[in-house]
Amino acid sequence: MQHVIIVIHLMLVLALIGVVLLQRSEGGGLGVGGGGGSFMSNRGTANVLTRATGILAGLFFATSLILSILAGFSRTPTSIIQGGQSTPAGTQAPLGGGDGGGLLKQLQGAPAAPPSGPQVPQSK
Repeated sequence: MQHVIIVIHLMLVLALIGVVLLQRSEGGGLGVGGGGGSFMSNRGTANVLTRATGILAGLFFATSLILSILAGFSRTPTSIIQGGQSTPAGTQAPLGGGDGGGLLKQLQGAPAAPPSGPQVPQSK
């Protein structure tokens, strides 16, 4: 499913780039010229390209959201406290109890480290 949406997303990107490049800028740009008064006149082209840009931008935004949601399904929660070991879904790592050796046990068993920082000379 994710691969299909990525392909659609890439096609939308290419179409959006093409539509933006076709729009008339202040200097003329790559806009499609046309005869006066027809559907593809300067005004008609601007309306069609502006509307197409808006629609493609909306679809691009929607596929981006869908891809980010699909990417989130495969993530597993990890615990920063216990050295990056992942915990099973739906369970929490114990902080002090249990046989997991939580943060409280790690802190109680650790020797007290001297404070780091600049040393102040002591008078005698």
